[in-house]
Amino acid sequence: MTTTTPAPDLSPDLRDLLDSVPDTGTVEAGDVVYDHDGTPLEGFLATPGDADGALRPAVLVLHDWFGVVDHVKVRAQMLARLGYVALAGDVYGQGVRPGPGEAAAEAGAWYGDVAAFRARLTANLERLRSEPGVDPERIAVMGYCFGGSGALELARSGADVAGVVSFHGGLGTGAPAEKGAVKAPLLVLTGAADPVVPDDAVVGFEDELRDAEVRDWQVVSYSGAMHAFAVPGTDSPEHGAQFQETANRRSWLQMRGFLDEVLGEH
Repeated sequence: MTTTTPAPDLSPDLRDLLDSVPDTGTVEAGDVVYDHDGTPLEGFLATPGDADGALRPAVLVLHDWFGVVDHVKVRAQMLARLGYVALAGDVYGQGVRPGPGEAAAEAGAWYGDVAAFRARLTANLERLRSEPGVDPERIAVMGYCFGGSGALELARSGADVAGVVSFHGGLGTGAPAEKGAVKAPLLVLTGAADPVVPDDAVVGFEDELRDAEVRDWQVVSYSGAMHAFAVPGTDSPEHGAQFQETANRRSWLQMRGFLDEVLGEH
């Protein structure tokens, strides 16, 4: 891992987001390359300062449909400032960072092959689990948009994690959870004005969880919030996507409380 400071070319919105968590001055962060079935992946790992040999809880952060870009790297650094080892995992592969014209097709290919999607997500989870200093029994998964969908696919697959958080992720799947498969507590944070995840999708998802007898789940809906409400700089209300400061702030606090509960003291 290459030690870095926050990128000097961060947008003002992302720098403000990063600075919303006090800087401890001890976080090390940089790109990490690993492999899944012969495909190189390039994630971004952020670690807190010296833990005196104690194992740290960890969080896998899954990117939206643009790949491992600045937003998800900032989230990883924010988590490291809170004391977690955080890996911004890479689903697409090293160097695959699609622009607005290609992102839907890239994400769609993964949505269309649930088995491949889950396998790639699992590879990222295992990379984090293998990181020195990580407590393998205290790992959570979270994600944004495409990554929120991915976090839920890991849960459906029966991944052995302490908790799963989805920020404005899609709730549908080509392989609904089987009875008893989901082991982790779920926190789903969604926008009440999100056309990508309308009310009937939320109800359908809740019904899936009931049918699968998932024991620990909650869905929080934020009034007036569109898709991508937690991604600063998003401003396309004509496409149903827009950053909302209130929903962003409240969802982050909700996530922090959830992580405190499922990962414990650190």
